[in-house]
Formats: sequence, C-alpha cells, structure tokens
Amino acid sequence: MAKTETTADLEFKAGQKIVYPAHGVGTVTAIEQQQVAGMTLEVYVVSFDQDKMILRVPTNRATASGMRALAGSKLVDDALKTLGGKARIKRTMWSRRAQEYEAKINSGDLISIAEVVRDLHRLEDQPEQSYSERQLYESALDRMARELSAVESIDHDKAMERLAESLAKKKAA
Repeated sequence: MAKTETTADLEFKAGQKIVYPAHGVGTVTAIEQQQVAGMTLEVYVVSFDQDKMILRVPTNRATASGMRALAGSKLVDDALKTLGGKARIKRTMWSRRAQEYEAKINSGDLISIAEVVRDLHRLEDQPEQSYSERQLYESALDRMARELSAVESIDHDKAMERLAESLAKKKAA
C-alpha cells in the first residue's frame, strides 16, 4: 500500500448508518488499524444488529465492495412507487429467476430490491407461493423495510406498514 488514508479522507464516519450489499443496513461503530499479514490496514467496523454480526471492511475497498450511505428520500419514494407497479415475471425456469432475484437482493440497490418484492408479492386471490419464493420475498421485504426504517427514522413495524400500503396500491391498479 503506497498511500495510507487519513481519517479525514474517509467516506464513512463512526456512528453512521450504511448499507452493505450482502447484509443490509448496518452501523459503522469504529474505524480501526489492524495488523494483517504484517501490513497495517485501516478498516471500518460495521455492526449489523439484526444478524448480531460484526464486519470489518478495509477503508480503501469499502466502495468497491458496494458499501454505501443510506438511500436519499427521493430514491426511497421511487422504490415505493416501484412496489405499486405491475409485476414483471419472466417466463424462465424458477431456478434461473431465483438466482436473478438473489443477485438483485444482494446488490444492495433499493430499486432492485423493490422489484423483487413487487414481482414476488402475492394478492389473496393468487396461488400460494412455494417455500423458496416466500423465502426470497421475505428476505427482500425485510431488507427494504430495514433501509426504510433507517432512512425515515421509524421502527421496523412502521416501515413494514408503509411497504404494505405501497403494495396495496398495486391491487387497485
């Protein structure tokens, strides 16, 4: 490592809520220096309370790994509008679609996650979901609710209600 970053150059600060693509919303609890294989490495210490997990991300690789700040209110509004849209389900095999949905969820992109929720949401008059469909749907819905609750400073249940309201608009459309 030729250049070592100082704390002033860092994109994220201790106490800031962030989104890590594979794990969802977390909090940067500290910025530490660690010795790894004889090299000094500066890392963000990210805590994910919902999973009771701590992740250490090198500061110079944070954005490359997809770590980002919480979505802005405009992006959240766009994601909520996406939920009310018409489902776009491709006519490919379920295993292929499941992989695509999983990739969208793990991308960390709020709009992509909203698309998964929209496509897998079932109304009362529609056939029941398979186990794997339900797992993907609940994973995407939970990931979206966590970011919504962090952005709008509301609890998880209120965020779930907001998402349910947006999904209910789909029925009227």
